[in-house]
Amino acid sequence: MTGPELLVLWDVDNTLISARGFGGLMYREAFLTAFGMQLKGPVDLGGRTELDIIAETLWQHGIEHTDEAAQLLATALANSFETRRADLPGHGEVLPGALQALEAFANDPRVHQGVLTANLRSVARIKLEEFGLAHLVDWDVSAFGDDHADRAELVTFARERARHIRPFAPDEVVLIGDTPHDVYAAVTAGVRLVAVATGRSTVEDLRRAGADVVLPDLADLDELTRQVWTGAAQGNRRT
Repeated sequence: MTGPELLVLWDVDNTLISARGFGGLMYREAFLTAFGMQLKGPVDLGGRTELDIIAETLWQHGIEHTDEAAQLLATALANSFETRRADLPGHGEVLPGALQALEAFANDPRVHQGVLTANLRSVARIKLEEFGLAHLVDWDVSAFGDDHADRAELVTFARERARHIRPFAPDEVVLIGDTPHDVYAAVTAGVRLVAVATGRSTVEDLRRAGADVVLPDLADLDELTRQVWTGAAQGNRRT
């Protein structure tokens, strides 16, 4: 292999796929199963880690935030997704350009791509399996919403998991995501970011959050590839 290498980490929801409220539905089912009570109000799932969401949900419902209570809800949520996994494709779609981008990077031996997602590990796998994308990412260099409550810390998990390939410097790691939480994670962890306005956040929202590179979507593979590789050669010369 010649030239620089990259660790590319994809957000899942509203970056690769859209599930149109399916996660909220699963949360309602899981909360009822775990605690025998109805969930009050909507759940803000937009880019926050599952551990963070679980902690807030327990607090909002007057349930003590113990490891046991958090695990009970996480297990119920994973079980809800597993039970209803066949319904998932009917609620959403693979977003334009996502499949082509994943295939292009998967076929480039210089790129090692995983996911960096707020989802539980099991839920992330279910989502990408049901939309036919799971085989294109390396689950051993990925990080998930049950690894840590702080999304920026997930970058550390992914980089540590990728050390069996080689250590990746911060500028050799690229996050691709659609929310200010993705921007926060990249800026805090000191890695590079390609933001995409494919979710609820606009181009302006993402720029205000601190993103230097924002694409409207993943449809232009040449532009996405150019932005992902920007700065890689400089990083390679330092290793």
